[in-house]
Amino acid sequence: MPINITMPALSPTMEEGILAKWHVKEGDSVVAGDVICEIETDKATMEVEAVDEGTIGKILVADGTENVAVNSVIAILLEEGESADDIGATAAVPAPVKAAPTEATTAKSEPVKQEPAKATPVAPTTKAIATATSNTGARTFASPLARRLAKEANIDVAALNGSGPKGRVVKADIEVAIRDGVPTKPSTNKATTALASGMGAADVLALYEEGTYEARPNDGMRTVVAARLTESKQTVPHFYLTIDCNLDNLLAARTNINASALKNKEGKPAFKLSVNDFIVKAWALALQQVPDANATWAGDSILYHKSSDVAIAVAVPGGLFTPVVRAAETKSLKQISDEVRDYATRAKTKKLAPHEYQGGSSSISNLGMYGIKQFSAVINPPHGTILAVGAGAEQVIAVKGEIKTATIMSVTLSCDHRSVDGALGATALNAFRAMIENPVMMLA
Repeated sequence: MPINITMPALSPTMEEGILAKWHVKEGDSVVAGDVICEIETDKATMEVEAVDEGTIGKILVADGTENVAVNSVIAILLEEGESADDIGATAAVPAPVKAAPTEATTAKSEPVKQEPAKATPVAPTTKAIATATSNTGARTFASPLARRLAKEANIDVAALNGSGPKGRVVKADIEVAIRDGVPTKPSTNKATTALASGMGAADVLALYEEGTYEARPNDGMRTVVAARLTESKQTVPHFYLTIDCNLDNLLAARTNINASALKNKEGKPAFKLSVNDFIVKAWALALQQVPDANATWAGDSILYHKSSDVAIAVAVPGGLFTPVVRAAETKSLKQISDEVRDYATRAKTKKLAPHEYQGGSSSISNLGMYGIKQFSAVINPPHGTILAVGAGAEQVIAVKGEIKTATIMSVTLSCDHRSVDGALGATALNAFRAMIENPVMMLA
């Protein structure tokens, strides 16, 4: 018996909508899950999927038709063995629409008992019952909410036994499945599937042969960076703490110190401190004030470091190096400045020795020079923390009831929760801010 495909509801309050576009034509074969048309409301356009297998026998509502009533018949689906001759006696008349009437919509036919809606919109708010097809060919009914939750969790609805009426899969079933684990749907992304199955790089690249790209082989440094940071995000439980620092006193001190630098024979200053030099010194001293935060995770123990060995992220073509300023708490601002400048110069030509960029207990990543206000950095194993530094910017602040302006810098500390807890990280971050806002403390 021919099946009526009806106008679905995209929301509980929807009474009518626009049949925006058909994706099939009369005579096309469809299976459950095929997108057959698009329905438009004042808020969204949603795709409608077929939930039965068959052939489109007749389309009763044309593209662009407005005011199509919910549950009115928009097309007829023929099952196996049926032909167009079977439509006349069974097709229901669609509800009135705004478009000019056609022969199909005005034809007189005997009213028959309305079949359940045979198209399901891909929308979380529809009242229609969504279905999925299991490996055995049987249909699994699911509520729209359950279907949406299953899609987000990549859960195969057909693998579930529904607890709702007549075995319908409901929200509670999805929540149980997420908690207990169930078979997931296979990925539809060829590249993702290829990578998951262990295919080689050449096989993955072949999947993109229709696109335009430039393949640049990874060098050793990029490979190491990718491996270490992937391991970090997968195995290190990160948490983040952000604090604002007033830079006005530091900027003034920097200007005064640089102005007092001795000049060489060419009249050039012997040194020029950067804000980053102060940041390295301040963080090194903060780790000394809060020694329990100067820690790294070692599996069966936590290592508490005596010195503040602070690594500095240096961007180079193809990746980055993290040369370490050893015992930074014992060095002057000028020594730190000279050491960091030397490291940065040699890093860009890849002339650093391994012992110069290995080890350390914490890192600093400064993107302030690029205008980045705030970001969260990935911990560089085996370090226990990394300080992400943003740009200083003039802001309006309140000081004892008075409105003033100040140069404010935001910093975010990423912590390995296994070795540095929240309160511990916050204490170290506050010690750092005290140094930044009162730079004379670094010179004591």
